Amino acid sequence: MEKLNPISKKLYKIYYFLFKERFSKKIDFKFDNVFRWDLIEYLDNKYKFSNYLEVGCNDDELFSKIKIKNKIGIDPVIGGNMKITSDDFFVQNKKNYDCVFIDGLHIYDQVKRDIVNSSKCLSENGFILVHDCLPRSLSAQAVPRYRFNWNGDVWKAIVDLRRDPNLEIFTCLADEGIAVIQNKKNSNTLKIGKKISDLKFKDFYYNHEEYMRPISFSEFKEKY
Repeated sequence: MEKLNPISKKLYKIYYFLFKERFSKKIDFKFDNVFRWDLIEYLDNKYKFSNYLEVGCNDDELFSKIKIKNKIGIDPVIGGNMKITSDDFFVQNKKNYDCVFIDGLHIYDQVKRDIVNSSKCLSENGFILVHDCLPRSLSAQAVPRYRFNWNGDVWKAIVDLRRDPNLEIFTCLADEGIAVIQNKKNSNTLKIGKKISDLKFKDFYYNHEEYMRPISFSEFKEKY
């Protein structure tokens, strides 16, 4: 996670409010008391994963808990077992993975690229999980970032890819929102009248259920 000095925070906040968006309402998501490692453990116990890839490991909070036999964690700065950017990794990767967890740079275009690249090396019936998909407030998703606890605009990548007829996507109400993606026929293709680049947090606030298809952990277990 990048470090921000007080001056940068103030400048970014002013920039965002002057040139991006002003919106004060917040979403009271009812997150289950379930964490990302719980989801992965549940899926691993059920589907017996052999190969795991984690994009963005930071301090190994998740990677250290993964019990899957063959695991690769990529991070250019800290954590994991490969010091490399995700773009460079996918260029040279030749393996397929049963589960990919994406928690790298929390910016729309990079997240979308990581999901698309992961989908190309996903095992049959494999899973892509994406962290930080449900920001509660405008500041939590503002880019450039100006606060410590930050989701980024990951949600825009999910909205964008929900239009893909060959990706099935839900978002589990756990651990800041975890998107669950599979290479399957999209059972509810999203249609929106705006360009992704024009979407604001206000749009997310009023349309997050349609955009993200949120499900509880109990519903998650019924589906998967």
